[in-house]
Amino acid sequence: QVQLVESGGGLVQAGGSLRLSCAASGLGFSSYTMAWFRQAPGKEREFVGAISWSGGRALYADSVKGRFTISRDSAKNTVYLQMNSVKPEDTAVYYCAAGTSSYVSADFRAYNFWGQGTQVTVSS
Repeated sequence: QVQLVESGGGLVQAGGSLRLSCAASGLGFSSYTMAWFRQAPGKEREFVGAISWSGGRALYADSVKGRFTISRDSAKNTVYLQMNSVKPEDTAVYYCAAGTSSYVSADFRAYNFWGQGTQVTVSS
């Protein structure tokens, strides 16, 4: 059974930093493209970033480029999202996703498995 469990969310002041983690089990982690999406209240799910199975390629939404960094540790079956210089508009539930495609995609349909989400709230 595939499980993706996010952690690290919480309340942070604008301009601060937060690191989210997503621990994966029940899948061949090293073979999966991993991604982060987010959804704010009343808004559609939004792509944040994705990283290839090798870690050699990453893709980011324009809204987070230069502030967020996605990385992965295959020894720990974990993907991370380092969030720096956060803004109130980054407030959302953040979801981890895993996809079998070797293509690093911003399309949520490319991802087969999803975590339950972790809340990030940025205060101004």
